[in-house]
Amino acid sequence: MKKTILICLFAGMLSSCGKFLDSESLDKKNTDNFPVTVADANIMLAGIYNGLSRGVSSVESSHFYMSELASDDRFGGGGADNRDMQGLDHLMNTAPDYFLPFWTARYAGIYRANTAIETLNKVTGWANDAQRDQLLGEVYFLRALFYFELSQMFGDVPLLLSSVVANVPRNPADQTYAQIASDLMKAIELMPATKSAAVISGHASKWAAQALLARVYLFYTGYYKKTDLPLAAGGTVGKAQVIQLLENCILNSGHDLVGDFRNLWPYTNRETARDYKYVQDNKLAWVGDGNIETVFAIKFGTVVDWGDEYQQGYSNQYNLHFGLRTGNGSESTFPFGQGWGAGPVNSELWKEWAQTEPTDMRRLASIINVETDLEDYTYGADNQMEETGLWQKKYIAVSAYDDKKNFVPSYAILLDKALAEYQLAHTQDLVMIRFSDVLLMHAELKGDATNLNRVRRRAGLKDVSYSLAALKRERRWELAFEGVRYFDLMRWHDAAADLAKQEGVLIKNKGVDVAMKAFGGGYRARYEETGGFWPIPVSQITLSDGVLTQNKGWGTAAAEFTGW
Repeated sequence: MKKTILICLFAGMLSSCGKFLDSESLDKKNTDNFPVTVADANIMLAGIYNGLSRGVSSVESSHFYMSELASDDRFGGGGADNRDMQGLDHLMNTAPDYFLPFWTARYAGIYRANTAIETLNKVTGWANDAQRDQLLGEVYFLRALFYFELSQMFGDVPLLLSSVVANVPRNPADQTYAQIASDLMKAIELMPATKSAAVISGHASKWAAQALLARVYLFYTGYYKKTDLPLAAGGTVGKAQVIQLLENCILNSGHDLVGDFRNLWPYTNRETARDYKYVQDNKLAWVGDGNIETVFAIKFGTVVDWGDEYQQGYSNQYNLHFGLRTGNGSESTFPFGQGWGAGPVNSELWKEWAQTEPTDMRRLASIINVETDLEDYTYGADNQMEETGLWQKKYIAVSAYDDKKNFVPSYAILLDKALAEYQLAHTQDLVMIRFSDVLLMHAELKGDATNLNRVRRRAGLKDVSYSLAALKRERRWELAFEGVRYFDLMRWHDAAADLAKQEGVLIKNKGVDVAMKAFGGGYRARYEETGGFWPIPVSQITLSDGVLTQNKGWGTAAAEFTGW
């Protein structure tokens, strides 16, 4: 039965194992009768995209959530009983299968992508070759994305390229990254050069594949100290080729920077703006989801409930987790709403930013300072832990007032007719790649300040000469709280030193002043023991009969976070 369970987990089917193993189905789709039409192909593609939402359904185990709480820019936070949040911050474990939901979601998406690659050749009735190539290119893009996130989180992972699921060991990173690169090159080759305005919001494009390839190249060559990115069939992708692909994206995609950085974030939406002085004083107006700067994003919507088929993942659960704990988050802290209090901002980021770029408008656009921004904020609300009085404002619950001045816990209830439930009403896109990131990656790879300064000028800052130090600072300021900082530190080999600087920072636990402690031997020790990677779910190791092995630095009492 062990192998049967393993197959069910990898396949990621929503039905039971018994249903999955049935040999014949006369009334359901299978690979003999599906896909055959373009409509079938679109259903199959939607099922792969569903993997993005499934990963958000158990948000606390997701790639983005981990990268935010584990970075030096944020602490774990939450309440006294939220050891999971605090454990992520300290690079420590809290449960044997903590990352199982995300692991399963990503391998389910990979299984579906493999099935699509094997069967889409059966489809007839395409309007033209471009329609077929776009859809198949998206499949390759998604498989690459799923493997990249798994590789960034767990290092060496099993590489499965067939719908015939096998019990296989973890592949060396070189092999997995070679496949990721090959999939992205295939996606770039297949997908037409459709201008960004004509790309369906939430769908991958040639430009998204080019940008993701650059991110993969930078992480792989940086972390593993390589020169080129390997390809599965042989050969490599070198720096010059990645620069050329980024230049194609920059010049031909139709993507651009939004005029005002602050208008990227939904606290500037029209429903909130009527009563939010910061927005009124600066004459701000939200450009909305799917704007010209979004290269790729996870979409969320209003079809969401507390059901058992991952429907929580159709709402942006990050906004809930990063919201303010009960006692705050209502009218007293308008417009920043209620949630679980995860991810207080490290006060050292606030200080360093002010010292380095005192006129940078992005600091106030990205961070809430409760001392000046929220007059009625309460410290220690609902036993808030690791509190600094600073919160990020890019992904957080944002409230509003309706036309009758009734308080509404999320603007999306008014703008999008979202469910009037503060835990499920969040529709904001999770932007995974922004055009400013494309510009900064190009600047880093080319060693040139042109596009770095293009980003700085949008923020009202003077031009600077290129240096890696300047590039690192700019990425930190521009992309703060967008899920890239932790991985930047890993690839620059700055993580051990910068994470260790969190120790001794003044915080409040349940309203009481304390200093951040060194758990598990300290941040540096935990990073050096693990290499920045996280534990493989223990159940998967057990189900594999030991074919899978655990990452170093895990599985000992010293790696377990037991709380403050």
